[in-house]
Amino acid sequence: MQPWIAWIILLAGWALPLLHVALSPRSGPWLPPPGGNCPLGPRVGWLTLVLLLGPIGWALYMKARRTRTATG
Repeated sequence: MQPWIAWIILLAGWALPLLHVALSPRSGPWLPPPGGNCPLGPRVGWLTLVLLLGPIGWALYMKARRTRTATG
């Protein structure tokens, strides 16, 4: 594999989805809601999923975002 192809796959599969989730206003707050049991906020959780699963995690984020905006 050529190095430039590997860099494109890395950027398109992990870096761009991570950047999208980190900068999107619909990702939720960085901090958890008051009184919650989890120490992580919704945005940190989505970033973790995208970091570990790559494009699959980003697809899950997009699906959850689409269903949340459709239902209100």
